[in-house]
Amino acid sequence: MDEPVRLVIDNELTGRIDKQLGHHFSQYSRSQLQRWIEDGHVQVNGQPVKPKYKLAAGDVVTIEPEKPKKIDLVPENIPLDIVYEDDDVIVVNKPQGMVVHPAPGHPDHTLVNALLYHSPLSTINGEFRPGIVHRIDKDTSGLLMVAKNDMAHRSLAAQLKAKTNEREYVALVHGVIKEDQGTVDAPLGRSPKDRKKQAVVADGRHAVTHFRVLRRYRHYTLVACRLETGRTHQIRVHMKYIGHPLAGDPLYGPRKTLPGNGQYLHARLLGFKHPQTGEQLTFTAPLPPYFQQMLDKLDKTDK
Repeated sequence: MDEPVRLVIDNELTGRIDKQLGHHFSQYSRSQLQRWIEDGHVQVNGQPVKPKYKLAAGDVVTIEPEKPKKIDLVPENIPLDIVYEDDDVIVVNKPQGMVVHPAPGHPDHTLVNALLYHSPLSTINGEFRPGIVHRIDKDTSGLLMVAKNDMAHRSLAAQLKAKTNEREYVALVHGVIKEDQGTVDAPLGRSPKDRKKQAVVADGRHAVTHFRVLRRYRHYTLVACRLETGRTHQIRVHMKYIGHPLAGDPLYGPRKTLPGNGQYLHARLLGFKHPQTGEQLTFTAPLPPYFQQMLDKLDKTDK
């Protein structure tokens, strides 16, 4: 919300303020609303309250949303693992833990900040996502294609839309998958239960993931996943949907999982036609050390 809101509580909105506001303003997560309450941006009858305050009929709630912090996009001299580069494109191997582009909560130290220091980028995707044709999650490592000019951006984006490019990921998942290969064809959208999550929902966007088993352990399976579509958290949600959530995944995985700094997911293969020459280019990136070390450990303890 951009403007202050005044809300008179009726009988349908009585109860804990954080819960009831979450129902009324479903576009915001409950944790976001709780933070506004705790920071004094939400008042009842002119007074600040706690998130567990119980609303009564006739209460007047005023919400003064916090002003978004201005983000300045500054080039930063951050080392990059560049797999390929020419006048039109960059293929970069992103480390686990790096955010792709600035956003609220991550204003700097992103891949875009590093790329801007290194090279001019396309301008098509807005002020804070220059050059970014597709994204991978902060805690997913691996290959991304980046456009250095608008011509290249249009070409790469068209290939993504036409599903002619190649993207293969390696994932370590919970449980033993019996089939050697399979396809998950299930529509994805925002979870109705948790605004921070994606979920399989009837009216979601078409999403298809193909997987094949690379190695089986006693309690885990190593799989290769090929994306036919590129929805937010697609592999993470699809693998959970078939009963095999990613190991280490703090959002979709079980509480008892493998230690680490996030999901064991690595974008190892990327293929596309060069925007200028039309040549088919294919790149691979080996598993990062933290991932390989975990597989070496499972080879010894979970065969």
